[in-house]
Amino acid sequence: MTAFSILDLCPIVEGGTARDALASTRRMAKQAEDAGYTRFWLAEHHGMKGIASAATSLVIAEAGNATTTIRIGSGGIMLPNHAPLVIAEQFGTLEALFPGRVDLGLGRAPGTDMNTARALRRNLEAGANSFPDDIIELQYYLGEPDERMLLAVPGAGSHVPLWILGSSIYSAHLAAALGLPYAFASHFAPDMLMEALDIYRSKFTPSAQLDAPYVMAATMGVMADTDAEANHLFTTLQQTFVNMRRNARGKMPRPIDTMDGFWSEMEQIAVEHTLRYAVVGGPETASRKMQDFIAATKADEIMISMPIHSIEARLKSVELFGAMRSAL
Repeated sequence: MTAFSILDLCPIVEGGTARDALASTRRMAKQAEDAGYTRFWLAEHHGMKGIASAATSLVIAEAGNATTTIRIGSGGIMLPNHAPLVIAEQFGTLEALFPGRVDLGLGRAPGTDMNTARALRRNLEAGANSFPDDIIELQYYLGEPDERMLLAVPGAGSHVPLWILGSSIYSAHLAAALGLPYAFASHFAPDMLMEALDIYRSKFTPSAQLDAPYVMAATMGVMADTDAEANHLFTTLQQTFVNMRRNARGKMPRPIDTMDGFWSEMEQIAVEHTLRYAVVGGPETASRKMQDFIAATKADEIMISMPIHSIEARLKSVELFGAMRSAL
């Protein structure tokens, strides 16, 4: 049975606050655990009015405190923003707090605009170019301690499992060379999905962490009792992507009755292309779309992001996807 997991952006919705967003994330994590999901991950973004997970490790700890068994972690930490030692200490602390439950997914993008990225880490270009070396350094800090060298405390000896996240063939080559599990961001960058998965699987080299390729494919997901209701809820994400193209970013918008009149023809084509793997619908429609996605990717695990304005509707979607997985 294909594993299902949740990617939560800790969205700040129109009419809500960051405090509300954090409370909703705690509820989402608990619902995901109750519904049988494998992982609950949070993503690092900065300077965005609609996302409250900038201090990613702190929000992961909140998800951990709200749950008891589900794996928690990052999808991902944008490593060029940070010194590897600091991330080793943060995730070593998380592993000490929630032993055996923590994942560290790593990305190369800044997760923000370039000015904010420079404020986060002044040598941004060097950080992006040194991504492979930073991963190896991070593996060292999380591995068995060497008293003669630098120590991450907590962190040393924790062996927090690393994942490579990506949306291009670069990340596929890197994950394969390092022998790490690979998560592809097909929920917003679908174009290179199949090529990247082929490269990763064909070039995979076993490592101390992983002896065979392991693929996670991401999708946007909105489930409701009916197709009409799910499509209505999905207009929140469609508006968000249009607003991003217009450089009019804000809080997560409320759903609207129709996208007609909101987007132009070109905007519609672009957004529908970007979101072509989204699984949206009532139970029957969504199940069919999910089965097609799993068959196409042959993924070991599906990571679902649920961009729904209402927390109650979001929790219902988590429940419905969990029931779908049991029935596949």
